[in-house]
Amino acid sequence: MFKKKQRSATVVGLDLDPSHIAAAEVHANGSVSVKKGAVVALRPGVLRDGEATDPSALADALRELFAEHDLPKRVRLGIANQRIVVRSLDLPVIEDPKGLAAAVQAEAPDHIPMPMDEAVIDFQSLGVVQTPAGPRSRVVIVAVRREMIDRLVSATREAGLELEGIDLAAFGMVRALAPASAGDEAVLYVNVAGLTNVAVANGSGCLFTRAAAGGLDAAVHTLSERRALTQEHARQWMQHVGLLTPLEDLEGDAELVAATRAALEEGVHQLADTVRNSLNFYRMQEGAEAVERALLTGPVLAIPGFADKLSEQLRLPVEPAFVVVDGEGDADPARLAVAAGLAVEDRV
Repeated sequence: MFKKKQRSATVVGLDLDPSHIAAAEVHANGSVSVKKGAVVALRPGVLRDGEATDPSALADALRELFAEHDLPKRVRLGIANQRIVVRSLDLPVIEDPKGLAAAVQAEAPDHIPMPMDEAVIDFQSLGVVQTPAGPRSRVVIVAVRREMIDRLVSATREAGLELEGIDLAAFGMVRALAPASAGDEAVLYVNVAGLTNVAVANGSGCLFTRAAAGGLDAAVHTLSERRALTQEHARQWMQHVGLLTPLEDLEGDAELVAATRAALEEGVHQLADTVRNSLNFYRMQEGAEAVERALLTGPVLAIPGFADKLSEQLRLPVEPAFVVVDGEGDADPARLAVAAGLAVEDRV
């Protein structure tokens, strides 16, 4: 999406989350593995709900990250926020790529709830599918407000980076984590960090995606306020307490341990509601496929038992999903999945 025609052999995937920046340089040969990865915490307020509210501060953070870890300067960054519009459309079968692009441009205004002169629009083809009306060319259209893109472009250029392209963070997540044998099975993907990013995809590509505010940061903020902790201390307590070990077996102040467990249980419940709502919205779409399992990634995987509790709430198998790291850096692999997928346009 939104990519340059000229491509480089070395592109760093850049995941911009309200809580952190993750960068990954990868190998891709049937699967994606990270050969150099780096993650840095992001000051609150620099990105709000996935949008750059302070482009200069974001540029400073990017500049420091790339200098410290000696990363290549050509990047493809991912975007995720509630104002991005994603629609799946079925069009008459059109073999010619230019003809398909023209048909998308003609249909887009009827499906995108924003002025066309304020939007950046792109699409991905999912190929020809069988529908009750016969064969159709199915495409996923993405529309983003231009001013949001402009702020991100400004920050990356100010940081001295060369922008190879902009992609949906959800597309990167799917590319990084999709099983090689996925076939036509529809799988739910969930990345939980500063935002909650949800996608449904099969072997043809991403069928649906939606981003929601909150994520892990909401639970961290709740605990931080209730117990007068810094957000970093709140995160550490959540990783220590988790959702598996009985409270009486955990070390530490009993009241703080109990408060941490309560915040985590609330967080799982709220996240399950968010994911369930997104999944129900997808299921109401014409031609929606059955989803029988989910893959969970993001810093939330550092909390013991979170995936199991989410599975109970959703009544759906939820498997922790990590990207393989076989190179430099000591960054959390769960924080690198989206960045790793953004570094490639496909996995071959």
